[in-house]
Amino acid sequence: MNQKVAWLGGLGLGAGLMYFLDAKLGRRRRALLRDQIVHDTHRLLNCLEATRRDVGHRLQGLAAESGALVKSEHPSDDVMTERVRSKMGRYVSHPHAIKVAVHEGQVTLTGAILATELDGLLSCVRSVRGVQGVEHHLEVLREADNIPEFQGGHEPPGERINLLETNWAPATRLLATATGGALVGYSLSQRFPVACVLGTAGLALLGRGLTNVELKRLLGTGGGRRAVEVRKTIRIAAPVEHVFEFWTNYQNFPRFMAHLKTVRDMGAGRSHWVAMGPAGVPVAWNAMLTRVRPTELLAWRSEPGSVIANAGTIRFQREKQGGTRVDIRLSYNPPAGVLGHFASLLFGADPKSAMDEDLARLKSLLEKGKTSAPGKGVTSEEMMAEV
Repeated sequence: MNQKVAWLGGLGLGAGLMYFLDAKLGRRRRALLRDQIVHDTHRLLNCLEATRRDVGHRLQGLAAESGALVKSEHPSDDVMTERVRSKMGRYVSHPHAIKVAVHEGQVTLTGAILATELDGLLSCVRSVRGVQGVEHHLEVLREADNIPEFQGGHEPPGERINLLETNWAPATRLLATATGGALVGYSLSQRFPVACVLGTAGLALLGRGLTNVELKRLLGTGGGRRAVEVRKTIRIAAPVEHVFEFWTNYQNFPRFMAHLKTVRDMGAGRSHWVAMGPAGVPVAWNAMLTRVRPTELLAWRSEPGSVIANAGTIRFQREKQGGTRVDIRLSYNPPAGVLGHFASLLFGADPKSAMDEDLARLKSLLEKGKTSAPGKGVTSEEMMAEV
């Protein structure tokens, strides 16, 4: 067993040295690795600071709640008003439509509310510490149609523990990470099937705590197209009409996207894409345009059944100097979700880093008529002919 581990470790070390000491690309790879380490270090320090503050605030809140149980308090009407307003936001979709008045612990509610939310609001107000009674003069609405202040809004989440929410607080993530690590460590000393159950649960908690990504997105099951999200912005010294027209011509994409082999226009807004995936394995999918606003917006999504579900929007904005600002928002779900994305990094298939290089080639192509990548240069005449 020890010999196998040593052999695998030596194999991985040798592959890493070959990758980073490559005569042509090694210097750039080392620079990227150094920048990534600095970036991740800053993120880690910020995360630790946020966790420290969150844990401190929670301990202060717990101490205050414990103290309130053993002594009587007489909060001011202003304090009681803020307590009620902060809690009612979890039970009503339009809290701005409700006015709260408090006098010596008696709460009076006025304004308007949807009928489906009335009982929940009254129950939550009565549960606020310090409330002596609740009286309401609310206009109860059966539906919100044709009422301006009731348009939009959000679905009230109600009272939920943080573990059931999409985004976990830093303290919750710390607890999950510590618990997951402990379970994984303990599972190593157990036998099957206990070791398998504990190890799986520990890895799930560990991954959820470290990434703050829902398990369905982490594993790529039920996460739709949003397992991994990428946002990029680039400024191009070319008219917005030319930039937009270039993006709408699928044949241009392989000229600046290094991992893209072919794109075929299937008509009616549909297209067929073939790209090189991890370890050089080709990946194909179909996509369709969902929104098009000339010189302003392009939006697309992959068709159902695609190996890599993806969607995105590209916004074009004319700048005063005559150039174009391009904002790209891309989301995709690789096989195995976020974990699959992390695994693909071992094969050098990181879409976030690759997009930086692709956009640099696009900028050079539109501004200078040729890309910086060997073998992909084109003349200005060729570019303008296709645009």
